[in-house]
Amino acid sequence: MSTTSPAVEHAPEPHRSGLGQRLNWLRAGVLGANDGIVSIAGLVVGVAAATSDRPAILAAGIAGLIAGAVSMALGEYVSVSTQRDTERALLAKERYELDHYPTAELKELTDLYVAKGASRATAHQLAVELTDHDAFAAHIDVELGIDPHDLTNPWHAAGSSAGSFAVGAALPILVVTFASQDLRVPITAATVIAALALTGWAGAALGGARRSPAVVRLVLGGSAAMVLTYILGQIIGGSPL
Repeated sequence: MSTTSPAVEHAPEPHRSGLGQRLNWLRAGVLGANDGIVSIAGLVVGVAAATSDRPAILAAGIAGLIAGAVSMALGEYVSVSTQRDTERALLAKERYELDHYPTAELKELTDLYVAKGASRATAHQLAVELTDHDAFAAHIDVELGIDPHDLTNPWHAAGSSAGSFAVGAALPILVVTFASQDLRVPITAATVIAALALTGWAGAALGGARRSPAVVRLVLGGSAAMVLTYILGQIIGGSPL
């Protein structure tokens, strides 16, 4: 009687093309929201400590939201544009080298596969076959790790950064504006701490990191910012100047 176990068919693993980039966008969104929450919470709490004038607090919060969102968008646009220009220059350089130094590029590709653990003979054979198929694609994949069809769009990055900042900033503005004067600061602080705990947990989960340290760091940092601006607002509000 045969004791051979029946063959078990394994379902193919799902392709994860683009998943890493989507996770990076999500993490960037969480970080932008955190920036909006902390910076604008500190701003409105400081102003609320200096004055009870609701329109003044609202005006300060909205001004901070607009300035912060524009700053975030501009910084992200410049950063991603620089990265994109660098990637395009590297792609152009690689295409030039393949056109003018094919032998040296074939040896370079072979050496790259050897460095990854392949034997010299196997690496050379693989380099030859991939070069015959699509030399440019083979080199940019192994040497540069760049997908020329999936370069980051600086406009998308700028919009995402500004949008997430604005969403995060809107929370403390709404709470401090509509809360009663006596409870304005404590309710805003409690709401902000809860929001930071949530976004800290989400950011750590997306990055596969431990949740507790991320939550503690954000809560402590946000709390420190609000305490400092509240003290400064109390000092300025009580000053005869």
